[in-house]
Amino acid sequence: MFADRAKILIRSGKGGDGHVSFRRELFVPNGGPDGGDGGKGGDVIFEVDEGLNTLVDYRHRRKFSATDGEPGGKRRCHGGNGADIVLKVPEGTVIMDAASGKVIADMSGENRRQVVLKGGKGGNGNMHYATATMQVPKYAQPGQPAQELEVRMELKVIADVGLVGFPNVGKSTLLSRVTNAEPKIANYHFTTLSPNLGVVDLEGCSGFVIADIPGLIEGASEGVGLGLEFLRHIERTKVIIHMVDAASVEGRDPVDDILKINQELTQYDASLAKKPQVIAANKMDAFYGDEAEETLKRLRDTFEPQGIQVFPISAVSGQGLKELLYHVQGMLRELPQEPTVFEQEYDPELHLKADNLPFTVEKSEEEADTYIVEGPRIEKMLGYTNLESEKGFQFFQNFLKDNGILEKLEELGVKDGDTIRMYGLQFDYYK
Repeated sequence: MFADRAKILIRSGKGGDGHVSFRRELFVPNGGPDGGDGGKGGDVIFEVDEGLNTLVDYRHRRKFSATDGEPGGKRRCHGGNGADIVLKVPEGTVIMDAASGKVIADMSGENRRQVVLKGGKGGNGNMHYATATMQVPKYAQPGQPAQELEVRMELKVIADVGLVGFPNVGKSTLLSRVTNAEPKIANYHFTTLSPNLGVVDLEGCSGFVIADIPGLIEGASEGVGLGLEFLRHIERTKVIIHMVDAASVEGRDPVDDILKINQELTQYDASLAKKPQVIAANKMDAFYGDEAEETLKRLRDTFEPQGIQVFPISAVSGQGLKELLYHVQGMLRELPQEPTVFEQEYDPELHLKADNLPFTVEKSEEEADTYIVEGPRIEKMLGYTNLESEKGFQFFQNFLKDNGILEKLEELGVKDGDTIRMYGLQFDYYK
């Protein structure tokens, strides 16, 4: 069974505790503290494995833990570090916080390996706490606790073009004819039960990857049929080929089919319906008389004013396929070449460790129209965040909103143009 979703519980390793001991040797009656440090706990790491194409490994096992660090020992012995756990996933897997649905990591593009949960630091042994006034420290630092998080993983296939349409309109036949893919083909609904990928090679220009997305019917965005299971796989595509049974072999109206599927795309994610589209009017070889021209005219009159071009094709005979594919390749060439990557919205390191740390928001008494935001939580966030990058600045803005800092500033009467100061950072406030 194709597995493109999984929910698992991950846990990093706890840091080992520092040790309390004192040097005791012959002729050294007061040797002083010699308790060693605890070892670091293991990290939870996600890594792309080119040999995987599903998340089936996470269907039957739900808990994954790194190893705890070992405690320190006497004679300044350092505890052993805990072993990391590396979770292999297929390229295109998006890791999200299960509770909020926010993106933690997108394992695609250049991101091949990412530490999602860091192991706790080992605690200092009592050898670190000897001072002139405290020469016999009888305490050591405990190791930092483990981090635990429930995450949801979704595989969103990486393809340039998404092939959508009602069941049994010929999508799999088209894919088998224009690519090296070998999808299952039969004359019944829901023959295709998983996304199929194929590479289109075109003479004289670069090819592209096309994905056959199964299961779209009316009500798909609400979970009817198989649509909700696979709509996520369209999110990375740049162009959508909307395939219809132009000959109405099963009695459906092709214009109505396109409108219904576009409505499902909009309800699932409004951005999907805005992707560039092209219509493949299939089964043109099944027409009799002048019906073909009448149907094509209806399709073109309805959709080409919207900038959606209609191509009459036959996936069985190959009619019109070359024109369709070269047109799609031209559309791709005009679009940005950067792959669609889902930006990080949730940083476990920040949320799990800093949620209970305090912060203050105050209006300056010395400077007019100036507000000061500080505290351990703010300091930690600034240490993790690169404000020079667009991604980092967006994360910074979300942090201010999610932690109620913007709300607190508004309660204190902040206005557009007022100065906000956070340690060494200073910026003007604009809502």
